[in-house]
Amino acid sequence: MNTMRAAVFEGDGRVRLSRAPRPVPGRGQVRVRLHGCGICASNLPVWSGRPWFQYPMAPGAPGHEGWGEIDAVGDGAGEWQEGDRVALLSGNAYAEYDVTDADALARLPASAAGRPLPGEPLACAMNIWRRSDIRAGQTIAVVGVGFVGALLIQLARHAGAEVIALSRRPFALDVARSCGASATLSTDDAQAAIGAVNELSHGGCVRVIEAAGEQATLDIASAISAEGGCLVIAGYHQDGPRQVDMQQWNWRGLDVINAHERDRAVALRGLHEAMRAVDEGRIDPFPLLTHGYPLDRIDEAFEALSSRPDGFLKATVAA
Repeated sequence: MNTMRAAVFEGDGRVRLSRAPRPVPGRGQVRVRLHGCGICASNLPVWSGRPWFQYPMAPGAPGHEGWGEIDAVGDGAGEWQEGDRVALLSGNAYAEYDVTDADALARLPASAAGRPLPGEPLACAMNIWRRSDIRAGQTIAVVGVGFVGALLIQLARHAGAEVIALSRRPFALDVARSCGASATLSTDDAQAAIGAVNELSHGGCVRVIEAAGEQATLDIASAISAEGGCLVIAGYHQDGPRQVDMQQWNWRGLDVINAHERDRAVALRGLHEAMRAVDEGRIDPFPLLTHGYPLDRIDEAFEALSSRPDGFLKATVAA
């Protein structure tokens, strides 16, 4: 059988499951029989529909958090063999199969056997972590506790930093505590949260990671950054321009780092680092994957991501 099931996004919250040709790996490529794919918040605008996207999208697009087992290897694909279990960097992983270059893979650790492990968001977390330069003894803040924010809390605690976590969702604050945050604060009252952080940190945090991608969280993150500190923008700001208090940034002499990486080699480096971090126990993503759906219920996964019911942090779909 040379076809596969794949999700096709049609805009306005419509996703249909269709039959599509099974991709064939070219030279230097492999095909992966996908076990699943993570649902990324950056895909919400694609699902809900925006005029700058073209619909219907290609089968499987824009899924980019896939993992699975290699089932076909093209010529010149190096050491990869059928049966190797991998996380991959690709773009059509809301499907049963996807192809990618042989240099866009990382082996899954043995501890992930039989468990969901979307590698790409873990790679993002590792790249953000590297650029944040967090060290033992520092008091740092993470503003916005989603999947990546929770992973960064785990990494910071493992490195010996004290973490203050801020979120508007009580469940997310529970997650932050389970990941090792020493203090958790609601952002419902932004000024109260800012005051509490500045008191706990004695004048601001030397490292602040903004991990929600909203104007409100950017404002809070700026306000709790210490003089001479570093503000790391990890949230994906995709819904329009942002305003910043440039006087505040200037007066405090902040280093501002935009930690979204677009270079393929950097993403691959992060993917390999993430697999090692899982294997070494520096991150534990499995409790953070709170909701799983079969591929034919991908619309329900996006509904949950949009509404974020209590207990929701990260969804995956299983192919």
